[in-house]
Amino acid sequence: MPWILRLTQWMQKTFAIWVIVFSAIALWQPSYFVWLTAYIPWILGLIMLGMGMTLTLSDFRGVFRYPRAVLIGVVAHFVVMPSLAYLLCTLFQLPPAIAIGVILVGCCPGGTASNVITYMARGNTALSVACTSVSTLLAPILTPTIFYLLASQWIKIDVGSMFISILQVVLVPILLGLLLRQYFKIQVQRYIQVMPMISVVAIVLIVAAIIGASKASILQSGLLILVVVILHNGLGFLIGYWASRCLKLSHYDSKAISIEVGMQNSGLGVALAAVHFAASPITAVPSAIFSLWHNISGAALATYWARQAEKQPESSEQNVQ
Repeated sequence: MPWILRLTQWMQKTFAIWVIVFSAIALWQPSYFVWLTAYIPWILGLIMLGMGMTLTLSDFRGVFRYPRAVLIGVVAHFVVMPSLAYLLCTLFQLPPAIAIGVILVGCCPGGTASNVITYMARGNTALSVACTSVSTLLAPILTPTIFYLLASQWIKIDVGSMFISILQVVLVPILLGLLLRQYFKIQVQRYIQVMPMISVVAIVLIVAAIIGASKASILQSGLLILVVVILHNGLGFLIGYWASRCLKLSHYDSKAISIEVGMQNSGLGVALAAVHFAASPITAVPSAIFSLWHNISGAALATYWARQAEKQPESSEQNVQ
């Protein structure tokens, strides 16, 4: 089915455009997408199932191949992004409903898009996959715990309920996907080719649903949220890279860590906000805007690094200290 592969690759490359187009449609006609908000956890579960189906047990070997780099990446991710979120909320004196959303996306694990962006940037893709996998497995514990520590001053947080939500929409689907891949390899192989396309469509629908449900709030505070998201994402890339370099990782590995730190599983942020803060739809908006922006900025950064890599052999780049 070569045409499906071409369509999937084209949709992945044009992902940001689809998000922009459908977000604009959602602002114009919110009713087209608002009804989807009730299904966001299920849609995210489908994305995570697809992620699990594309993984194999060998993907986790990166943890043992690059133990120090994986540790740096995961620790940096769960320290840098939540801390930046809190600092930005304090600096800009954000309203509680928006501040909660910014901190929530900052506490989420790495997004699967980071693996694609790292590959495009000629970085260590195996390291990126290992970091994403580990941060996702740790998310049920670390995401609600860090979120509670940073956001409880604004709102009462049920850590146990959030833990269960992450298990339901992230960990269980991923493990189910892994098991399906392990025991039904031939049957699953037919569907793996289209899973990236399904994920693109699913994320676009999630973002459009949140944009539509939060139209009034976005028109009032959308620019402020965009500025905060751009700073959050950009500083994540910057600190992730230079922290790795200061800890003596190569440029090749540091690109992967930078992208891993700066890019979040914003779909999880949207789902958690939709479930736990349904009374305030704007809480999900920072995650929705992050989903759009980090794919644009990530692609731009990957293009820059890829052009750099073309000027020197890949093998020499991997050994740059």
